[in-house]
Amino acid sequence: MIHYKTKEEIELMRKSALLLSAALAEVAKALKPGMSTLDVDAVADKFIVENGAVPSFKNYKGFPNACCISVNEAVVHGIPNKYVLKDGDILTVDVGVYMNGYHADSAYTFAIGNVPDNVRRLMGATKASLYKGIEKAVVGNRIGDISYAIQEYTEKERGYGVVRELVGHGLGRNLHEDPQVPNYGKRGSGPVMKEGLVIAIEPMINLRTKDVEYMEDGWTVVTRDGSPSVHFEHTVAVGKGKADVLSSFVEIEKAEKNNPELNTNY
Repeated sequence: MIHYKTKEEIELMRKSALLLSAALAEVAKALKPGMSTLDVDAVADKFIVENGAVPSFKNYKGFPNACCISVNEAVVHGIPNKYVLKDGDILTVDVGVYMNGYHADSAYTFAIGNVPDNVRRLMGATKASLYKGIEKAVVGNRIGDISYAIQEYTEKERGYGVVRELVGHGLGRNLHEDPQVPNYGKRGSGPVMKEGLVIAIEPMINLRTKDVEYMEDGWTVVTRDGSPSVHFEHTVAVGKGKADVLSSFVEIEKAEKNNPELNTNY
């Protein structure tokens, strides 16, 4: 069942989403080689709690941390650990925030230092595909229009692997709600989008194969061939004529550019 939100509820979700974006900006300021992924998680966790919110992922179905931190070939749901970041790594920080009774969800992939050209191109294409999908999140379109736009840009035009097993989703009072929002599919398919629908759009794109597998921890999903994977995500309210992006990358991008340890040439 799809839960449509009122304008007032969407504004509450915007507050959650912007706090989440600010937490990711704090991560962007702090990232550097020598940090462990547990250190990165602590930055976001502390910021969220100090600003009166709750990390949505912490203790969700037993997940132990505030952030999913996925490094290099990890696609999603990486558990923060003692792994120390080094030059050439990419990492996706995926975070949820619960505040005022509503969840927000967003993810951003960062590049540490000298990342190979083909990986930087993958980052640029994945981020661009997120906005291609967002362009289709308007009243009267169908979910498949979002899916097709992302797949067309990444897989059909550039030959990357679009993950099938993991998808975007509705969200609101619950972290995961209907409908599912795949990153692949046919135009004109799926539910018709109506005003009041809020969804997480989140392309997960692999450099080569689309195939993935789970690690022994039961959470971390990695590419089957060990190639890098990139993931960007926004919380988006479907709008009339234009989508309303509730989360924001503006402060994240500013912090990213001001951090000399991060590579923004993608």
